[in-house]
Amino acid sequence: MKLSKGANAPVPTSLLAVVVSWRSEHVVDAHALLLAESGTVRSDRDLVFFNAPRHVSQAVTIDQEPAPGTARLSVSLPRTESEVARIVVSGSLDDGTFGEVGDLAVTVFDARGPVARFDIEDPDAVDAMMFGEFYRRDEQWRFRAIGQGWTTGLAGMVTEFGVTVDDSDGQAGSKRGSNPFASPGRTDSYPAARWTDPPSPGAPTAARAQHTRSPEGSSDRVPTGVSAASGVDPATTDDPRVSSDAHRGPVPPTHAVTRPHPYHRAVDLTRRSTERLPAPPPPPPDPERADWHRDPQDGTRMRWWDGTQWSTATHPRRPVDARHCTRCGNPLRRKLFGGHSGCDRCAAEIEEFLTHWGTRARRTLTASGPSGPEWSQLWATLRYQRIDENIGRTMLRDPGLGYVERLATFAFADGEIAQPELDAFEAAVDELRLTGPLIEDLRRRMHRGRALSRLREGELPVVRTPGLHLDPEERVHLDLPATHVRHLARGPKITTGRLIASNKKLRFVGAGAGTEMPWNRVVSVHVEHDSVIIAATSARGGAIFDVADPDYVAAALEGALRVAKRLVLTPGQRDSRSIPQEVKAEVWQRDGGKCVECGSGHYLEFDHVIPLSRGGATSASNLQILCRSCNRTKGARI
Repeated sequence: MKLSKGANAPVPTSLLAVVVSWRSEHVVDAHALLLAESGTVRSDRDLVFFNAPRHVSQAVTIDQEPAPGTARLSVSLPRTESEVARIVVSGSLDDGTFGEVGDLAVTVFDARGPVARFDIEDPDAVDAMMFGEFYRRDEQWRFRAIGQGWTTGLAGMVTEFGVTVDDSDGQAGSKRGSNPFASPGRTDSYPAARWTDPPSPGAPTAARAQHTRSPEGSSDRVPTGVSAASGVDPATTDDPRVSSDAHRGPVPPTHAVTRPHPYHRAVDLTRRSTERLPAPPPPPPDPERADWHRDPQDGTRMRWWDGTQWSTATHPRRPVDARHCTRCGNPLRRKLFGGHSGCDRCAAEIEEFLTHWGTRARRTLTASGPSGPEWSQLWATLRYQRIDENIGRTMLRDPGLGYVERLATFAFADGEIAQPELDAFEAAVDELRLTGPLIEDLRRRMHRGRALSRLREGELPVVRTPGLHLDPEERVHLDLPATHVRHLARGPKITTGRLIASNKKLRFVGAGAGTEMPWNRVVSVHVEHDSVIIAATSARGGAIFDVADPDYVAAALEGALRVAKRLVLTPGQRDSRSIPQEVKAEVWQRDGGKCVECGSGHYLEFDHVIPLSRGGATSASNLQILCRSCNRTKGARI
């Protein structure tokens, strides 16, 4: 969202990045001030700048090595203390003014991309500027574009917000000892004193008030419709601190200068270019995983690593002792017949936490599956509470079984198992730590389905056939025992022999009989009643074979047929039997994820009500969910 000067927009309460960008040879220093409800800093530590690049709460951090032509700050709104009402984002120049800086812009990013952008057009000739501010409103954070400038530099600007500047070197000059609100260096209209109702430096100005002060020091005169507290029309701003009470007339200033404590050390704005900040602690061995680790700065404590940096959350390291709770350290009660009972306090806390955690986990598993940022964050919250992950996985066993069965059912819907589908199944089983006969049977089905799909795609084995005469460049892909069944008028005739499939033709060699069938005469291959049915161009050219593994034989013959007829599809393409993902989801939702015949929830398959061989369509109205047993019983019947 692009903002104009004075406009505002909501921002997510998360970790944000504020990037100041420009196109010139100037170097802009970015800084921030954390302000209380009074509109001033609580202490000089609330100023984050080049000599103090990280706030003590880690709510604001300055990037020490930004990209050329940019300055960058990280703003963590969840870590912002409740006493902080506003976070002012500002910048300054050592040489030149902002009027000489081209294409000056401020952009706020979250994890998904930019959420707000403020292009500062025609900035004034100032060397310090307040770009914008984050502020709270109705339990939500918002960002306001300001573009307010100071000709008195960084020292004059931060002094205005209550920071005591060390002017021992004479750089601050009279800025520290004079009223900053009456300074002639201001380039926008703000009150000349601090009122009882604190002003809002970032509020949009409805009209520029021309302030005049009488020699007796009386209050400024403010135009009608403009708040005396902030110079803002209350009818055109969303700042909750500005109201219609501002029309009640001028209010006397409470104070003009903030006097430092006699033992307080003022902020030194002199850039310490030769000093190096202490190196941050090294990350843990697995830096992408949020977890508790031994504090690298204090070996007696555990410290939380949030996946990107060390946080301030710590707890004492507790030795493994059967007499004390490893979570809270409280002594455990001894059992009558030996041993110790569990910690009642921790058990109650864990049970309460898991009640809400389990609901969220099941919702996440159903929506996005066991992967992605939301899933990782789910387990990070469990580790943060120091709860064994096995407890959470036990809670998710039944929903996890349902999820992987749904994956397998969707994968088998079109009779083809692609490698990404197999990988997704294995990843889900591994992430959910699922074991047992049902999982092993599903895994065997998925791997066998993938092997048959590879055969149909043309990835055929090459077998050696000693004693068999082959044509030039002929390769054998299948050689196994088979029974040739021919239906005659006087009954079926059965011949036992060998079924041989090569890249050139299909052969059957039997006792006293044999046949050859070039692939250009074969129309299709399918399995029916545990027999491999081969359809050919002539009525008497087809064949029926009984084999030990009809699905494997049919897949290999279909693959050889498709290779011979150049029907092998390019990677990523699917044939007309493919069922779109949205159709699978619609049928699954309609049938409730259960067999429509017996109501079973296991070993489910998508079935065409009117089979494809009889012209049935691949549509939601012609699909139903059946368990494996009911599907085998139905067969090719309508």
